[in-house]
Amino acid sequence: MADHPVHTAQPASPASSASRPSILSLPIKEKAALYAAYMPFLQNGGIFVPTTKAYLLGEDIYLLLSLLDDPTKYPVAGKIAWITPPGAMSKTPGIGVHFSADESGQRLRLRIEELLGSALASSRATHTL
Repeated sequence: MADHPVHTAQPASPASSASRPSILSLPIKEKAALYAAYMPFLQNGGIFVPTTKAYLLGEDIYLLLSLLDDPTKYPVAGKIAWITPPGAMSKTPGIGVHFSADESGQRLRLRIEELLGSALASSRATHTL
């Protein structure tokens, strides 16, 4: 799976995350990439964001997500629920962002599941499992 571009508006550090969440932007242009990044096993859904920057579990994140050909940018708050460090089992390094339980998180989860449709039942490997 090809790496996906990730842009950070603020460098993440434990000191700055206490006052203001990091902001990440993630464009996902292909259905296969969306399948590989989606984390349906998280209660509110989540998405894997490829990055080599250091984050902490539980850290607040604000994500702007673009999905396939949809011109809408989906803003969602979340928390780091997964970390794949660089060099881990030849997996793409990055973080898993657990969507918030609010309306924007639920709307995004439903939109991703709508786009993936029957692919959700696939047993293909993803970035996390």
